[in-house]
Amino acid sequence: MAALALAMAVPVSAGGQGPPDLRQAASAILVDARDGSVILQKAADTRRAIASTTKLMTALLVLERARPEDVFTATGYRPLPVESKINLREGERMRVDDLLEGLLLESANDAAVTIAAGVAGSEAAFVREMNERARELGLDGTSYANPIGLDDPLNYSTARDLAALARRLLRNGRFAKLVDQPSAVLESGARRRIVDNRNDLIARYPFVDGVKTGHTRSAGYVLVGAADNRLGAKVVSVVLGEPGERSRDVDTLALLRHGLAQFRTVKALSSRRVAARTAVAHRDERAELVPSRDVSVLVRRGERTATRVDAPAVLHGELAAGTRVGRVSVLRGGRVVERVPLVTAAEVQGAGPLRVVVHDLGLPLTLLLVVVIVSLVTFMANLIRRRQRARDRADRHRARARAQATADGPPPTT
Repeated sequence: MAALALAMAVPVSAGGQGPPDLRQAASAILVDARDGSVILQKAADTRRAIASTTKLMTALLVLERARPEDVFTATGYRPLPVESKINLREGERMRVDDLLEGLLLESANDAAVTIAAGVAGSEAAFVREMNERARELGLDGTSYANPIGLDDPLNYSTARDLAALARRLLRNGRFAKLVDQPSAVLESGARRRIVDNRNDLIARYPFVDGVKTGHTRSAGYVLVGAADNRLGAKVVSVVLGEPGERSRDVDTLALLRHGLAQFRTVKALSSRRVAARTAVAHRDERAELVPSRDVSVLVRRGERTATRVDAPAVLHGELAAGTRVGRVSVLRGGRVVERVPLVTAAEVQGAGPLRVVVHDLGLPLTLLLVVVIVSLVTFMANLIRRRQRARDRADRHRARARAQATADGPPPTT
């Protein structure tokens, strides 16, 4: 048996405010980190220079193709004075985990080039792998010309693609922990280094937990952000082409706060609420079935939740209260997000032989059957008694004959 019930999630707004004003951003997007569904967007598919958010793909490849304890040797990259760097000397050896911290927190270009050579053998080979991986991930609006994010006509992406890439990376626990650090200490290499996260929203706002900043002349100011709240909601934002750091941060915070304000929890299942009633074999009553525990789910403005019950059409007793007899699923947006056992709310009584007969045949037929059985039993009993009386008469007749024969003595002889 399957049943489906729908309930609309009541929206919660950000203190009654509408969506944020994004006039200063050239492109922007805000997505639900759970499934990538769009909450708000502006020119989200326009291809633009993306500066150091390019390093998100650099990070993905090294996370997928190297171990944290691997050691890479620094190349002879010579950054310009204005470039972000950790001042790696040519030939200096550093562990991958430290290179990643330098790449994602300090946005170090020399770390990016060292990673590229360590993973693929050369920067050019690494760039080919970046573009291959982008195609595999369906990032159709993305192209890479270098692992750093330096301005180049062939180095671009879209707000939508960057959000999708960030969502994928945030599923990696190492990455998520790394980009949520205000600073880090690089222990390997020729000397100890301390790097600060250029995304200073991390240090200033506890609910912000990522992801990557960027800035070049062509790209303007760029920020891929992420945030979560105590309910378990998580959102990812992207702003591209901002005129300055302040507008970049203001718009990012507005997006993240707006996104988190869309969520609330609803009680989808209650262990005290009957989810289904099912027939009991050979009995007229129906058994009540309830979820084994309460279930609350996170929903967003406009999302629907549903429950689907899978239980047998008929139960056969005896069953104790709390016996598992099926399951109930909670769906959000058509996807199952929780499954719990379905149990009997009370004891389900069994049925004796007489109840089975009465239930299956009905009372009139049962009474008729009883009359037939009683009549048959009576007839058979009378028949047996008549036969027994006949045998008794025959036995007495034979006994009298033998006694008479004995009294008359033996027959005379001649």
